[in-house]
Amino acid sequence: MLGNKSFFLRGKTMAEGEVLPLLHKHGRQGTNSRPQAFGNIIVSIIGTGVLGLPYAFRVSGWAASAGAIFCAAVLTYYCMMLLVRCREKLEELDQVNILTYGDLGGHTYGKIGRFAAETMLLISQCGGCVSYLVFVGQTLSSLFTGSSNRSSFFIFILVPVEIALAWVRTLSSLAPFSIFADFCSILAMAIVIKDDYSSFQGLDKVQTFTGWQALPFIFGVAVFCFEGFGMTLSLEASMRKPQKFGKVLSLAFFLLTSLYVGFGFAGYVAYGNETQDIVTLNLPNDWSAVAVKVGLCTSLLLTFPVMMHPVHEMFEMKLMESCWFQKISFAFPWMEMVLLKIHRAGSVVILAILASSMPGFGVFVSLVGSTVCALLAFVFPALFHLRAFRGCLHFAQKAIDLSILVCGIVFAIYGTYSTCVDIYINQSVTQRGSV
Repeated sequence: MLGNKSFFLRGKTMAEGEVLPLLHKHGRQGTNSRPQAFGNIIVSIIGTGVLGLPYAFRVSGWAASAGAIFCAAVLTYYCMMLLVRCREKLEELDQVNILTYGDLGGHTYGKIGRFAAETMLLISQCGGCVSYLVFVGQTLSSLFTGSSNRSSFFIFILVPVEIALAWVRTLSSLAPFSIFADFCSILAMAIVIKDDYSSFQGLDKVQTFTGWQALPFIFGVAVFCFEGFGMTLSLEASMRKPQKFGKVLSLAFFLLTSLYVGFGFAGYVAYGNETQDIVTLNLPNDWSAVAVKVGLCTSLLLTFPVMMHPVHEMFEMKLMESCWFQKISFAFPWMEMVLLKIHRAGSVVILAILASSMPGFGVFVSLVGSTVCALLAFVFPALFHLRAFRGCLHFAQKAIDLSILVCGIVFAIYGTYSTCVDIYINQSVTQRGSV
């Protein structure tokens, strides 16, 4: 997952305490053309989660998976547009600037709304970081040992590197690697598709639908793959003609949906029941496949601190506001930087422990998609829309919002339960196999 590259856009403080917002609604003029906005949307959404799609097709069947991806795309697009409409309505009524997802939560439901929105975004961001570590651990394990079962060992081997990168407080030198990771993901998909033709097993080796119990898994993966909602307001505001955002977004979603369905189907047909939860693990260890795997691991390791930056920033802001931290910093000025470094190192270690406890990349992606991503993509936009347009919505609009709200909550609960059961079963099987 490389969506949500940076969702905490703040104002720039000027000399005399005046705050100059990064984006202005009235008189605001974005600079991005439609092609530039299209590229930014693609970069903000596509990520490593796509490499788990062939495995999701194997778990759920190709027809059910294609249907789930299509439904997730339509619903995510609709809810992204709800966020834009809510921002326009509130800015018009209250004459305020709404820059971020958290701002929108604050203007609709006050402090509780802002806290809930930013907390879910932080958890989503941490989930993306954990998925990076899981991916890198499994990939390096397969390269050096021929099996992905020793991923925990490689995750902890890389912890000192990630801690050192986390201590870099200027991200300008690391940010380009985020785009490099996207490029590697696309290159990996191209190489997998090329290899698919030589490994084609025939349609008789694949299933159309494996059962209703598999639907929460594939829908969770699909929601995770379209996880770019945290950047919606920023992307729309960056356009020279923001009124064209809906058309550009729809074109991007059409392309991504076609890409996801085609890639997932091709990978599943190529490897059948042998499809692994990261499809690059199915590739032979020739030079091109090894180069892609190493490139993906390198880029994700260097993107990890970029993804963690807003998490560090938010917690450090709270930390520096605390009385005990201010007292220690006043008495021992050198302790301030030491405590901040300890905090960053501790955050990396905690995420590494979480990553090492995950049984697989595909299961974890589905878990994140079923929990915070479902809330951020469906539940919160519906709630914001109902609140921002209260008294102005027709019955049909209310019914659609309430349906999305209820279905999103039900999916979040059931999808989380179902994925946790899968994690428990996988861990039990792994433990029995190691005995």
